[in-house]
Amino acid sequence: MHHRSMKKKKKPTNLARGLFTYLDPLATTVFVAGSFNDWKPDAAAMIQVIPGRWELEVSLPPGRHEYLFVVDGKWVVDPTAKETCPNPYGGLNAVAQA
Repeated sequence: MHHRSMKKKKKPTNLARGLFTYLDPLATTVFVAGSFNDWKPDAAAMIQVIPGRWELEVSLPPGRHEYLFVVDGKWVVDPTAKETCPNPYGGLNAVAQA
């Protein structure tokens, strides 16, 4: 009789849940791109939960994360961000802490 060692995969416990919210009644597509997803403009689609309100919950490793919204193809800083920092393109990135 063989006894198998049943190893359970541990879920990462050091990730924080981050909720991104964007308000725009005219937007047709909204994504969030940032340092946590290699700035891929189409990697993290936000969901329109009610007309004009877009949300996305993501797992973020601890630390500081810069991000922008991509609204109908245009890069937009989060108007509700508590912190921003300059980016290399002459604009601002929003900053989230996890």
